[in-house]
Amino acid sequence: MKIKLLMAGLLGLVSATAFAQKGELNNAKSEYEKYEGLRGQKLMIAMANTSLTNAKTSIDKAAANEKTAALPQTYALKGVIYSCLAVQDSVPATSFPLFTTADEALKKATELDTKGESKGYIHTGTVNLAQYQLTKGVAEYQAGKYDLAYHSFDYYRTVLPEDTNAIYYTGLAASNAKNYPAAIANYTKLLTTNYSKVQTAYVDLSSVYLASKDTTGALKIVADGVAKYPNNLDLRKREIEISLAANKQKEIVEKIQTALAADPKNKTLYYYAGLTYSQTAEAIVKEQGKAKDAATKATLQAQKVEAYNKSAEMYKKAVELDPNYFEANLNLGYVILNPAIDSYNAANKLPANKQKEYDAAIAKANAQFDLAKPYLVKAVELQPKSVDALTNLRTYYLGKKDDANAASIKKQIDALAGSAQ
Repeated sequence: MKIKLLMAGLLGLVSATAFAQKGELNNAKSEYEKYEGLRGQKLMIAMANTSLTNAKTSIDKAAANEKTAALPQTYALKGVIYSCLAVQDSVPATSFPLFTTADEALKKATELDTKGESKGYIHTGTVNLAQYQLTKGVAEYQAGKYDLAYHSFDYYRTVLPEDTNAIYYTGLAASNAKNYPAAIANYTKLLTTNYSKVQTAYVDLSSVYLASKDTTGALKIVADGVAKYPNNLDLRKREIEISLAANKQKEIVEKIQTALAADPKNKTLYYYAGLTYSQTAEAIVKEQGKAKDAATKATLQAQKVEAYNKSAEMYKKAVELDPNYFEANLNLGYVILNPAIDSYNAANKLPANKQKEYDAAIAKANAQFDLAKPYLVKAVELQPKSVDALTNLRTYYLGKKDDANAASIKKQIDALAGSAQ
Protein backbone atom coordinates (compact mmCIF):
# COMPACT_ATOMS: atom_id res chain seq x y z
CA MET A 1 0.00 0.00 0.00
CA LYS A 2 2.81 2.35 0.88
CA ILE A 3 4.57 1.50 -2.38
CA LYS A 4 1.44 2.38 -4.39
CA LEU A 5 1.04 5.64 -2.54
CA LEU A 6 4.71 6.47 -3.11
CA MET A 7 4.39 5.76 -6.87
CA ALA A 8 1.26 7.85 -7.10
CA GLY A 9 3.01 10.73 -5.37
CA LEU A 10 6.03 10.41 -7.68
CA LEU A 11 3.86 10.39 -10.80
CA GLY A 12 2.02 13.42 -9.51
CA LEU A 13 5.32 15.22 -8.98
CA VAL A 14 6.50 14.39 -12.51
CA SER A 15 3.21 15.62 -13.98
CA ALA A 16 3.38 18.84 -11.97
CA THR A 17 6.98 19.44 -13.07
CA ALA A 18 6.11 18.86 -16.73
CA PHE A 19 3.14 21.20 -16.38
CA ALA A 20 5.40 23.87 -14.86
CA GLN A 21 7.83 23.52 -17.74
CA LYS A 22 5.03 23.78 -20.31
CA GLY A 23 3.35 26.50 -18.27
CA GLU A 24 5.82 29.20 -19.31
CA LEU A 25 5.39 28.31 -22.96
CA ASN A 26 1.61 28.35 -22.62
CA ASN A 27 1.78 31.63 -20.76
CA ALA A 28 3.97 33.13 -23.48
CA LYS A 29 1.41 32.04 -26.06
CA SER A 30 -1.49 33.40 -24.02
CA GLU A 31 0.15 36.76 -23.35
CA TYR A 32 1.25 37.16 -26.98
CA GLU A 33 -2.25 36.44 -28.25
CA LYS A 34 -3.64 38.89 -25.72
CA TYR A 35 -1.18 41.48 -27.08
CA GLU A 36 -2.33 40.81 -30.65
CA GLY A 37 -5.93 41.28 -29.64
CA LEU A 38 -5.30 44.58 -27.83
CA ARG A 39 -2.61 46.35 -29.87
CA GLY A 40 -4.98 47.76 -32.46
CA GLN A 41 -7.07 49.57 -29.83
CA LYS A 42 -5.77 52.98 -28.81
CA LEU A 43 -7.19 52.79 -25.30
CA MET A 44 -5.61 49.39 -24.75
CA ILE A 45 -2.04 50.16 -25.85
CA ALA A 46 -0.64 50.12 -22.30
CA MET A 47 -2.29 46.77 -21.57
CA ALA A 48 -1.08 45.40 -24.89
CA ASN A 49 2.51 46.41 -24.13
CA THR A 50 2.27 44.83 -20.68
CA SER A 51 1.13 41.58 -22.27
CA LEU A 52 4.03 41.72 -24.75
CA THR A 53 6.49 42.24 -21.89
CA ASN A 54 4.95 39.31 -20.02
CA ALA A 55 5.14 37.19 -23.15
CA LYS A 56 8.86 37.97 -23.48
CA THR A 57 9.49 37.03 -19.84
CA SER A 58 7.74 33.69 -20.26
CA ILE A 59 9.29 32.81 -23.61
CA ASP A 60 12.77 33.58 -22.27
CA LYS A 61 12.15 31.11 -19.43
CA ALA A 62 10.77 28.51 -21.81
CA ALA A 63 13.76 28.98 -24.11
CA ALA A 64 16.15 28.54 -21.16
CA ASN A 65 14.51 25.30 -19.99
CA GLU A 66 16.03 22.19 -21.51
CA LYS A 67 12.62 20.49 -21.69
CA THR A 68 11.04 23.20 -23.89
CA ALA A 69 14.04 24.99 -25.41
CA ALA A 70 14.18 22.89 -28.57
CA LEU A 71 10.45 22.82 -29.33
CA PRO A 72 9.39 24.32 -32.68
CA GLN A 73 6.67 26.29 -30.87
CA THR A 74 9.23 27.83 -28.53
CA TYR A 75 11.32 29.08 -31.43
CA ALA A 76 8.23 30.31 -33.30
CA LEU A 77 6.84 32.18 -30.29
CA LYS A 78 10.23 33.63 -29.45
CA GLY A 79 10.62 34.79 -33.03
CA VAL A 80 7.23 36.47 -33.27
CA ILE A 81 7.45 38.06 -29.80
CA TYR A 82 10.92 39.46 -30.41
CA SER A 83 9.87 40.66 -33.87
CA CYS A 84 7.09 42.72 -32.24
CA LEU A 85 9.58 44.17 -29.76
CA ALA A 86 11.99 45.04 -32.59
CA VAL A 87 9.30 46.85 -34.59
CA GLN A 88 8.23 48.80 -31.48
CA ASP A 89 11.77 49.93 -30.64
CA SER A 90 12.83 52.97 -32.67
CA VAL A 91 16.40 53.07 -31.34
CA PRO A 92 18.72 51.08 -33.68
CA ALA A 93 21.21 50.23 -30.93
CA THR A 94 18.57 48.38 -28.92
CA SER A 95 16.18 47.28 -31.67
CA PHE A 96 18.71 45.52 -33.88
CA PRO A 97 19.66 42.89 -31.25
CA LEU A 98 15.93 42.16 -30.91
CA PHE A 99 15.69 41.81 -34.69
CA THR A 100 18.69 39.45 -34.77
CA THR A 101 17.23 37.26 -32.02
CA ALA A 102 13.87 37.11 -33.79
CA ASP A 103 15.48 36.36 -37.16
CA GLU A 104 17.53 33.48 -35.74
CA ALA A 105 14.54 32.04 -33.85
CA LEU A 106 12.24 32.17 -36.88
CA LYS A 107 14.80 30.47 -39.10
CA LYS A 108 15.12 27.68 -36.53
CA ALA A 109 11.34 27.43 -36.20
CA THR A 110 10.98 27.11 -39.96
CA GLU A 111 13.54 24.32 -39.95
CA LEU A 112 11.91 22.36 -37.09
CA ASP A 113 8.20 22.96 -37.73
CA THR A 114 7.83 20.17 -40.27
CA LYS A 115 4.13 19.73 -39.49
CA GLY A 116 3.30 23.44 -39.94
CA GLU A 117 1.78 23.74 -36.48
CA SER A 118 3.43 27.12 -35.87
CA LYS A 119 3.28 28.52 -39.40
CA GLY A 120 1.00 31.38 -38.29
CA TYR A 121 3.55 32.65 -35.77
CA ILE A 122 6.38 32.18 -38.26
CA HIS A 123 4.53 34.11 -40.98
CA THR A 124 3.58 37.00 -38.67
CA GLY A 125 7.09 37.22 -37.25
CA THR A 126 8.68 37.18 -40.69
CA VAL A 127 6.39 39.96 -41.95
CA ASN A 128 7.20 41.98 -38.83
CA LEU A 129 10.91 41.65 -39.59
CA ALA A 130 10.27 42.75 -43.17
CA GLN A 131 8.49 45.84 -41.81
CA TYR A 132 11.44 46.47 -39.50
CA GLN A 133 13.87 46.33 -42.44
CA LEU A 134 11.63 48.59 -44.50
CA THR A 135 11.63 51.25 -41.77
CA LYS A 136 15.37 50.83 -41.32
CA GLY A 137 15.94 51.09 -45.07
CA VAL A 138 13.96 54.33 -45.34
CA ALA A 139 16.09 55.91 -42.59
CA GLU A 140 19.30 54.70 -44.27
CA TYR A 141 18.17 55.97 -47.67
CA GLN A 142 17.28 59.39 -46.27
CA ALA A 143 20.73 59.53 -44.67
CA GLY A 144 22.37 58.82 -48.02
CA LYS A 145 23.50 55.33 -46.97
CA TYR A 146 22.26 53.78 -50.17
CA ASP A 147 24.14 50.48 -49.99
CA LEU A 148 22.80 49.78 -46.49
CA ALA A 149 19.33 50.83 -47.64
CA TYR A 150 19.57 48.44 -50.58
CA HIS A 151 20.31 45.48 -48.29
CA SER A 152 17.49 46.47 -45.92
CA PHE A 153 14.98 46.84 -48.75
CA ASP A 154 16.18 43.61 -50.32
CA TYR A 155 15.40 41.75 -47.08
CA TYR A 156 11.92 43.25 -47.22
CA ARG A 157 11.59 42.24 -50.89
CA THR A 158 12.75 38.70 -50.19
CA VAL A 159 9.96 38.26 -47.64
CA LEU A 160 7.35 39.90 -49.90
CA PRO A 161 8.66 39.17 -53.42
CA GLU A 162 5.52 40.37 -55.24
CA ASP A 163 5.14 43.61 -53.26
CA THR A 164 5.68 46.33 -55.87
CA ASN A 165 6.87 48.88 -53.32
CA ALA A 166 9.45 46.38 -52.07
CA ILE A 167 10.74 45.83 -55.60
CA TYR A 168 10.76 49.56 -56.39
CA TYR A 169 12.55 50.59 -53.18
CA THR A 170 15.17 47.87 -53.69
CA GLY A 171 15.81 48.94 -57.27
CA LEU A 172 15.93 52.64 -56.37
CA ALA A 173 18.42 52.12 -53.53
CA ALA A 174 20.56 49.82 -55.69
CA SER A 175 20.65 52.45 -58.44
CA ASN A 176 21.77 55.16 -56.02
CA ALA A 177 24.36 52.78 -54.58
CA LYS A 178 25.64 52.28 -58.15
CA ASN A 179 24.80 48.60 -57.89
CA TYR A 180 23.49 48.64 -61.43
CA PRO A 181 23.01 44.88 -61.98
CA ALA A 182 20.76 44.71 -58.90
CA ALA A 183 18.93 47.88 -59.96
CA ILE A 184 18.31 46.53 -63.47
CA ALA A 185 17.10 43.19 -62.11
CA ASN A 186 14.58 44.85 -59.78
CA TYR A 187 13.29 47.43 -62.25
CA THR A 188 12.96 44.70 -64.89
CA LYS A 189 10.89 42.66 -62.45
CA LEU A 190 8.79 45.74 -61.67
CA LEU A 191 7.81 46.03 -65.33
CA THR A 192 6.11 42.62 -65.12
CA THR A 193 3.90 43.60 -62.17
CA ASN A 194 0.77 45.72 -61.75
CA TYR A 195 2.83 48.60 -60.32
CA SER A 196 0.74 51.77 -60.54
CA LYS A 197 3.64 53.82 -61.95
CA VAL A 198 4.96 51.20 -64.33
CA GLN A 199 5.28 53.73 -67.19
CA THR A 200 7.65 55.80 -65.05
CA ALA A 201 9.56 52.61 -64.25
CA TYR A 202 10.47 52.30 -67.95
CA VAL A 203 12.02 55.78 -67.82
CA ASP A 204 13.82 54.95 -64.56
CA LEU A 205 15.20 51.71 -65.96
CA SER A 206 16.49 53.49 -69.05
CA SER A 207 18.33 55.89 -66.72
CA VAL A 208 19.95 52.95 -64.91
CA TYR A 209 21.12 51.50 -68.22
CA LEU A 210 22.58 54.88 -69.19
CA ALA A 211 24.33 55.19 -65.83
CA SER A 212 25.89 51.78 -66.43
CA LYS A 213 27.00 53.04 -69.87
CA ASP A 214 24.70 50.68 -71.73
CA THR A 215 23.07 52.96 -74.31
CA THR A 216 21.81 50.01 -76.34
CA GLY A 217 19.99 48.59 -73.32
CA ALA A 218 18.56 52.02 -72.48
CA LEU A 219 17.25 52.53 -76.00
CA LYS A 220 15.74 49.05 -76.13
CA ILE A 221 13.86 49.35 -72.84
CA VAL A 222 12.50 52.80 -73.62
CA ALA A 223 11.44 51.62 -77.09
CA ASP A 224 9.59 48.75 -75.40
CA GLY A 225 7.89 51.31 -73.18
CA VAL A 226 6.88 53.47 -76.14
CA ALA A 227 5.50 50.44 -77.95
CA LYS A 228 3.37 49.57 -74.93
CA TYR A 229 2.40 53.13 -73.96
CA PRO A 230 2.61 55.18 -77.20
CA ASN A 231 0.91 58.24 -75.70
CA ASN A 232 3.27 58.63 -72.76
CA LEU A 233 5.11 61.93 -73.31
CA ASP A 234 7.97 61.19 -70.92
CA LEU A 235 8.74 57.89 -72.64
CA ARG A 236 8.66 59.51 -76.07
CA LYS A 237 10.94 62.31 -74.91
CA ARG A 238 13.37 59.85 -73.36
CA GLU A 239 13.46 57.79 -76.56
CA ILE A 240 14.22 60.92 -78.54
CA GLU A 241 16.93 62.04 -76.09
CA ILE A 242 18.68 58.67 -76.07
CA SER A 243 18.40 58.32 -79.85
CA LEU A 244 19.99 61.73 -80.37
CA ALA A 245 22.75 60.95 -77.86
CA ALA A 246 23.42 57.72 -79.76
CA ASN A 247 23.48 59.59 -83.09
CA LYS A 248 20.29 57.88 -84.18
CA GLN A 249 18.28 60.96 -85.14
CA LYS A 250 17.56 59.49 -88.57
CA GLU A 251 16.16 56.29 -87.05
CA ILE A 252 13.85 58.05 -84.60
CA VAL A 253 12.56 60.43 -87.30
CA GLU A 254 11.91 57.48 -89.62
CA LYS A 255 10.10 55.67 -86.82
CA ILE A 256 7.80 58.64 -86.20
CA GLN A 257 7.24 59.23 -89.93
CA THR A 258 6.28 55.58 -90.41
CA ALA A 259 3.78 55.93 -87.58
CA LEU A 260 2.42 59.13 -89.17
CA ALA A 261 1.97 57.40 -92.51
CA ALA A 262 -0.26 54.89 -90.79
CA ASP A 263 -2.04 57.54 -88.71
CA PRO A 264 -1.78 60.96 -90.45
CA LYS A 265 -4.35 62.60 -88.18
CA ASN A 266 -2.43 61.83 -84.98
CA LYS A 267 -1.59 65.21 -83.44
CA THR A 268 0.64 63.60 -80.82
CA LEU A 269 2.91 62.04 -83.43
CA TYR A 270 3.37 65.43 -85.10
CA TYR A 271 4.20 66.81 -81.68
CA TYR A 272 6.85 64.11 -81.16
CA ALA A 273 8.31 64.82 -84.59
CA GLY A 274 8.53 68.50 -83.66
CA LEU A 275 10.13 67.55 -80.36
CA THR A 276 12.73 65.44 -82.17
CA TYR A 277 13.79 68.35 -84.37
CA SER A 278 13.71 70.89 -81.53
CA GLN A 279 15.89 68.66 -79.37
CA THR A 280 18.24 68.27 -82.31
CA ALA A 281 18.48 72.04 -82.40
CA GLU A 282 19.16 72.16 -78.65
CA ALA A 283 21.97 69.64 -79.11
CA ILE A 284 23.48 71.89 -81.81
CA VAL A 285 23.36 74.82 -79.36
CA LYS A 286 25.68 72.84 -77.06
CA GLU A 287 28.05 72.21 -79.97
CA GLN A 288 28.05 75.91 -80.79
CA GLY A 289 29.38 76.61 -77.33
CA LYS A 290 32.37 74.38 -78.04
CA ALA A 291 33.08 75.70 -81.55
CA LYS A 292 36.26 77.71 -81.97
CA ASP A 293 36.34 79.06 -85.53
CA ALA A 294 33.81 81.25 -87.31
CA ALA A 295 33.19 78.79 -90.14
CA THR A 296 32.19 76.00 -87.78
CA LYS A 297 29.94 78.35 -85.84
CA ALA A 298 28.25 79.51 -89.06
CA THR A 299 27.66 75.91 -90.17
CA LEU A 300 26.20 74.97 -86.82
CA GLN A 301 23.99 78.07 -86.83
CA ALA A 302 22.57 77.10 -90.21
CA GLN A 303 21.94 73.54 -89.00
CA LYS A 304 20.22 74.85 -85.89
CA VAL A 305 17.93 77.16 -87.87
CA GLU A 306 17.03 74.30 -90.22
CA ALA A 307 16.21 72.03 -87.26
CA TYR A 308 14.03 74.73 -85.67
CA ASN A 309 12.23 75.29 -88.98
CA LYS A 310 11.48 71.58 -89.36
CA SER A 311 10.36 71.50 -85.76
CA ALA A 312 8.02 74.46 -86.32
CA GLU A 313 6.55 72.70 -89.36
CA MET A 314 5.67 69.62 -87.29
CA TYR A 315 4.28 71.61 -84.36
CA LYS A 316 2.11 73.64 -86.75
CA LYS A 317 0.53 70.44 -88.07
CA ALA A 318 -0.23 69.37 -84.51
CA VAL A 319 -1.85 72.76 -83.81
CA GLU A 320 -3.84 72.57 -87.03
CA LEU A 321 -5.31 69.29 -85.83
CA ASP A 322 -5.97 70.68 -82.35
CA PRO A 323 -5.74 74.47 -81.89
CA ASN A 324 -6.00 73.99 -78.11
CA TYR A 325 -3.03 71.60 -77.89
CA PHE A 326 -1.11 73.37 -75.13
CA GLU A 327 2.27 71.64 -75.47
CA ALA A 328 2.32 72.12 -79.24
CA ASN A 329 1.45 75.84 -78.95
CA LEU A 330 4.04 76.30 -76.21
CA ASN A 331 6.85 74.64 -78.15
CA LEU A 332 5.86 76.16 -81.49
CA GLY A 333 6.05 79.63 -79.98
CA TYR A 334 9.46 78.79 -78.53
CA VAL A 335 11.03 77.41 -81.74
CA ILE A 336 9.84 80.42 -83.74
CA LEU A 337 11.03 82.75 -80.98
CA ASN A 338 14.53 81.29 -80.83
CA PRO A 339 15.77 82.56 -84.23
CA ALA A 340 14.33 85.98 -83.36
CA ILE A 341 16.43 86.01 -80.19
CA ASP A 342 19.52 85.11 -82.23
CA SER A 343 18.88 88.01 -84.64
CA TYR A 344 18.20 90.39 -81.76
CA ASN A 345 21.42 89.41 -79.95
CA ALA A 346 23.47 89.61 -83.15
CA ALA A 347 22.13 93.14 -83.82
CA ASN A 348 23.13 94.33 -80.38
CA LYS A 349 26.70 93.10 -80.90
CA LEU A 350 27.19 95.27 -83.98
CA PRO A 351 29.48 98.30 -83.62
CA ALA A 352 27.95 101.81 -83.53
CA ASN A 353 29.05 102.58 -87.12
CA LYS A 354 26.92 99.71 -88.48
CA GLN A 355 23.56 101.44 -88.04
CA LYS A 356 22.14 100.23 -91.37
CA GLU A 357 23.02 96.62 -90.57
CA TYR A 358 21.66 97.05 -87.05
CA ASP A 359 18.32 98.37 -88.31
CA ALA A 360 18.03 95.47 -90.76
CA ALA A 361 18.82 92.88 -88.07
CA ILE A 362 16.31 94.40 -85.63
CA ALA A 363 13.65 94.51 -88.35
CA LYS A 364 14.30 90.83 -89.07
CA ALA A 365 14.12 90.00 -85.37
CA ASN A 366 10.86 91.94 -84.93
CA ALA A 367 9.25 90.13 -87.85
CA GLN A 368 10.27 86.78 -86.39
CA PHE A 369 9.08 87.80 -82.90
CA ASP A 370 5.69 88.65 -84.34
CA LEU A 371 5.41 85.26 -86.03
CA ALA A 372 5.77 83.64 -82.60
CA LYS A 373 3.31 85.88 -80.75
CA PRO A 374 0.00 84.12 -81.60
CA TYR A 375 1.27 80.81 -80.26
CA LEU A 376 2.87 82.39 -77.20
CA VAL A 377 -0.36 84.15 -76.31
CA LYS A 378 -2.43 81.03 -77.00
CA ALA A 379 -0.26 78.94 -74.68
CA VAL A 380 -0.84 81.44 -71.84
CA GLU A 381 -4.58 81.49 -72.56
CA LEU A 382 -4.69 77.69 -72.35
CA GLN A 383 -2.64 77.49 -69.15
CA PRO A 384 -2.38 80.92 -67.50
CA LYS A 385 -0.43 79.49 -64.57
CA SER A 386 2.28 77.88 -66.67
CA VAL A 387 5.60 79.51 -65.81
CA ASP A 388 7.10 78.23 -69.08
CA ALA A 389 4.32 79.82 -71.14
CA LEU A 390 4.54 83.10 -69.25
CA THR A 391 8.35 83.17 -69.50
CA ASN A 392 8.21 82.68 -73.28
CA LEU A 393 5.65 85.48 -73.64
CA ARG A 394 7.75 87.78 -71.46
CA THR A 395 10.76 87.05 -73.68
CA TYR A 396 8.66 88.18 -76.65
CA TYR A 397 7.80 91.48 -74.95
CA LEU A 398 11.43 92.05 -73.96
CA GLY A 399 12.50 91.44 -77.56
CA LYS A 400 9.90 93.91 -78.76
CA LYS A 401 11.04 96.37 -76.06
CA ASP A 402 7.54 96.45 -74.61
CA ASP A 403 8.70 97.02 -71.03
CA ALA A 404 5.21 97.56 -69.59
CA ASN A 405 3.89 94.17 -70.70
CA ALA A 406 7.18 92.47 -69.82
CA ALA A 407 6.92 93.88 -66.29
CA SER A 408 3.30 92.79 -66.00
CA ILE A 409 4.17 89.21 -66.99
CA LYS A 410 7.10 89.25 -64.56
CA LYS A 411 4.68 90.05 -61.71
CA GLN A 412 2.53 87.08 -62.67
CA ILE A 413 5.56 84.78 -62.67
CA ASP A 414 6.72 86.09 -59.29
CA ALA A 415 3.23 85.64 -57.84
CA LEU A 416 3.16 82.01 -59.00
CA ALA A 417 6.61 81.40 -57.53
CA GLY A 418 5.49 82.93 -54.23
CA SER A 419 2.34 80.81 -54.01
CA ALA A 420 4.38 77.66 -54.66
CA GLN A 421 6.59 78.21 -51.59
